[in-house]
Amino acid sequence: MSSGIATDHVNLNSLLADSNVNEVLQELDTELIGLKPVKARVRDIASLLLVERARKQLGLVGSAPSLHMSFTGNPGTGKTTVALRMAQILHRLGYVRKGHLVAVTRDDLVGQYIGHTAPKTKEVLKKAMGGVLFIDEAYYLYRPENERDYGMEAIEILLQVMENQRDDLVVILAGYAERMNTFFKSNPGLSSRIAHHIDFPDYNAMELEQIADSMLKKMEYRLSVSGLEALREYIPKRAQQPHFANGRSIRNALDRARLRQANRLFSLKDRPLSRDELMTIEGEDLRNSRVFT
Repeated sequence: MSSGIATDHVNLNSLLADSNVNEVLQELDTELIGLKPVKARVRDIASLLLVERARKQLGLVGSAPSLHMSFTGNPGTGKTTVALRMAQILHRLGYVRKGHLVAVTRDDLVGQYIGHTAPKTKEVLKKAMGGVLFIDEAYYLYRPENERDYGMEAIEILLQVMENQRDDLVVILAGYAERMNTFFKSNPGLSSRIAHHIDFPDYNAMELEQIADSMLKKMEYRLSVSGLEALREYIPKRAQQPHFANGRSIRNALDRARLRQANRLFSLKDRPLSRDELMTIEGEDLRNSRVFT
C-alpha cells in the first residue's frame, strides 16, 4: 500500500532543490537591475518545466512543451544575459543536454553566394545542438526586397530543425519588437513554432543609475558627489539621443569617463596619487562628453 502512495506523489521542492534552478534564478536577480516582468516570465517557464518533469516521473504521458522563444526589446536590455540563464535552467531541468548558448547574427548563418548558406547554417546548428541558439536581430534573415538574398534558405533549414529536433535544441529569436512582429507576419511557419514571447522594457533613469553603480563597483571605481550629479544629468540627455542602448550605453559612457579620468590623472604625474584619486570619477570626467555639448 505504501509503495503505491510513493509512486503516486512527487515533491516539487525536492525536484527544485535537486535541479539547482533556484541558484540560476537568484543569479539572474543579482545580475540584472529591474526587468520584473521578464524575471516573472522566466520563473513561469521554469515552473512549467519543473511540473512537466514531475509529471514524467509519475508516468503521465503528454507532448513535450514547445520551448522556442522570442525576446523583443531595445538593445542593452539584458536579452543575451537572460538567454544564457535560460540555457542553464533548461539544462538543469533536463530539457537540453549541454546547456550552452551559441549567439549569432545573420552573418553567421547566411552566405553571399549560391551553395554557401546551407553549410554555414548547418555548422552553427551543429555547434548549438544540446543547448540554445540565440539569433539576434533575427528579422535581418528575411529580405524580400532582394531576390538574390539567401536568408530564406537559412530560415527553411531553421524551421526544419526547430520542428524535428526540438528535444535537442531551443531557438531564441531576438530583436526590436516592431520589426520582430513584421518578421513573424512574413514567416508564419516561424511564428507558429514560437511558444514564449518575452518583451524586455527599457530601463528607467533610476535603474540606469543603479546599473552604473553596479558596473563601477565591479571595476573598483566610484563617483564623487559631482560625478553622481553629472551622471544624473547625463542619463536623460543620452536617452533622448539616437542609438541609445540602455545598459550598453551606460557602460560605454563609463568607459569614456575612465579614459578622461586617466588623462586628468596623468597631468598630475609629478606627484603621488592616492587610492581615492585612482578610484574616483569626477563630474568633469562625465561632463566632457559630447552629450553635454
